[in-house]
Amino acid sequence: MSNVKITILQTSDVHGNIFSHQYSTNEGKELGLGKIASIIEQERISNDHTILIDNGDLIQGTPLTYHYVKKQSHQKNPMILLLNELNYDVAVVGNHEFNYGRTILEQAVAESSFPWLSANIIDDKKKAPFLGKPYIIKVIDGIKVAILGVTTHYIPNWEDPAHIVGLHFEDALLSTKKWIEKIRNEEQPDVMIVSYHGGFERDMQIGEPTEELTTENQGYQICHEVEGIDVLLTGHQHRTISGELNGVTVVQPSFNGQAIARIELKVDKNSKRIIKKEATILKAENVQPNKKLLSIVESYEKETQGWLDQPIGKVIGDMTVKDGFQLRIIEHPLIEFINKVQMEASGVSLSNTALFNNESPGLPMEITMRDIVSNYIYPNTLKVIKITGSDIKSALERSASYFELDKEGNPIVNPEFSVPKPQHYNYDMWEGIDYTLDISRPIGERVVKLVRSGQPLHLSDEFEVVMNNYRAGGGGEYIMFKGKPVVKEIPIDMSELMADYIMERKIIHADVNHNWSVVW
Repeated sequence: MSNVKITILQTSDVHGNIFSHQYSTNEGKELGLGKIASIIEQERISNDHTILIDNGDLIQGTPLTYHYVKKQSHQKNPMILLLNELNYDVAVVGNHEFNYGRTILEQAVAESSFPWLSANIIDDKKKAPFLGKPYIIKVIDGIKVAILGVTTHYIPNWEDPAHIVGLHFEDALLSTKKWIEKIRNEEQPDVMIVSYHGGFERDMQIGEPTEELTTENQGYQICHEVEGIDVLLTGHQHRTISGELNGVTVVQPSFNGQAIARIELKVDKNSKRIIKKEATILKAENVQPNKKLLSIVESYEKETQGWLDQPIGKVIGDMTVKDGFQLRIIEHPLIEFINKVQMEASGVSLSNTALFNNESPGLPMEITMRDIVSNYIYPNTLKVIKITGSDIKSALERSASYFELDKEGNPIVNPEFSVPKPQHYNYDMWEGIDYTLDISRPIGERVVKLVRSGQPLHLSDEFEVVMNNYRAGGGGEYIMFKGKPVVKEIPIDMSELMADYIMERKIIHADVNHNWSVVW
């Protein structure tokens, strides 16, 4: 034939989801690598030439991956076992790959039968890409395909510094420009694919910013400022995208194994020119999981489920969550409890935390480990940092911007916290101070009461505050925390701290002290 058809299949942000259920309840969900595997199998039957790529955030995100790290890390990583079985061609490092520490990440890479790409993550000692490979070349029926892997360079704003010691994160846009030019000159590929663990910072049609231009996501700039890209695979934002941007075919396949991206290329075999590019998203809905694949990690799942069902204590009162939005307006016992755990673990009397997931169920009367990990879904550790009263006020203003009022004067979520990526976890609630947020006032002027120990909080005074490592690094645009002195680190995951707190007491009480309010 005169044309070569190449099908690119891309997963991204699988976040440890293998089985098609939600661990908090074990209810069925239309997601998981088991379902995606069935789609991959069918695509390979239908297409002679396929390239299978994972775009990052693979090895972290579920109780199964957490339990593996804490209890089974002497065994092979279950996510890698499955990608090896599925014969992935390549993977890209995502920001959450670092969450469990370098040892777990490097062990996963060593176990992989495919290369991991990290063009812009530089090992300071080697002065070279962290994992050795910035790109790979595949030759398919005479067609030379280059695949470059880059990662959002914003990782140091979130990650525990201990997990990224000795690494330098080059600007993803600049690194992509550099490597595309190098690859084009030295390899002269017929097809240039960039797999970028990052998303789009602007509306793809009109070019208007859709988020604060922090350089966390640079997909729009990459498509407009880097010449020579045929396909840009994206992720990180958990969006569903397929289309064209400035002549570049772009995709993003949702998250948690809810879908896989498919890009069909047709290349003229004689001229080596691409004559067709088409992107689609294949959803996992109504797809039967691949039972053979699931059987490979069944023992990991069985041990995880047993661990999750361990009873650890009881709640007196109601600590269940019925409405995540209302929880952010009216003080809730679950948030009070998390702040208590943080203050107990750190020995300080000022704390902040967030409701990380709008699907958090809260804690039932009989508490198991399943309830803990269903509410605290990230492997965060804690830091105590020294900040000023002015920093506290600025942080409260940042949280207060979560709200706006609709035409009827009722509070709703500011779209900046929900579009294009939900960021409800960036609204914090504090313990150890008394404050009032008036969300009818302009953003930046909403803190109308700020008191500590019955006296107005002095903005020039210094305070020691405990918070999770993501927030302490300035994550979520809390730039007032970035670079502040670290007084103490508590290197134990919050889920463990919460479980230990409950097991030590056997009974906890669902109560609040009404130290903050939201008015309008």
